[in-house]
Amino acid sequence: MTDSQQALREHKRISVDSLDQLFRQARTHWVWRPERVPLELLKEVYELARFGPTSANSSPARFVFITTPQAKERLRPALSPGNVEKTMTAPVTVIVAWDTEFYEQLPQLFPARDMRSVFAGNATLIHETAFRNGTLQGAYFIMAARALGLDCGPMSGFDQQKVNAEFFPDGKWKANFLCNLGYGDPSNLFPRNPRLGFDEACRVL
Repeated sequence: MTDSQQALREHKRISVDSLDQLFRQARTHWVWRPERVPLELLKEVYELARFGPTSANSSPARFVFITTPQAKERLRPALSPGNVEKTMTAPVTVIVAWDTEFYEQLPQLFPARDMRSVFAGNATLIHETAFRNGTLQGAYFIMAARALGLDCGPMSGFDQQKVNAEFFPDGKWKANFLCNLGYGDPSNLFPRNPRLGFDEACRVL
């Protein structure tokens, strides 16, 4: 077997059922069944999501799992009115955040070069890198959750300043978006909205 044949064999397509679960049949849920999500499953989601690529392996995303009624009440004042009920009834709400001091972990995460000094003191580069890559990691997290059988309800309807003040008062972490997790009730879903076609959204140069 040639090297190219071996590479093709090692990088085969995943099943149609897997593609449906991750993309084609996956939906944003807003009504939840009461089943709890065990901590071990949340850990498994993170353990899978953390392997997604980030620049210089910076891994700036941070995840706060809100699982108790008391913690949900702390979040309530920051939610937009349309997001209150869906969040209060979700088994888990995740604050997907990013670490403004992510570069302090680079000696561990990228030992081949001194990348910490590239970022330290450069506020613009820190923000651009952390926000971009933290957002990527949030997307990896959603796909990992779907892959492990969870439904997701990502949302941006919240007051970021209130969330930061309540959960990150030291200012080190910053909220990016929220994501409800659990087992959704498909009977309450609206018809899927359309998506742009290839010719509308893509260019080949």
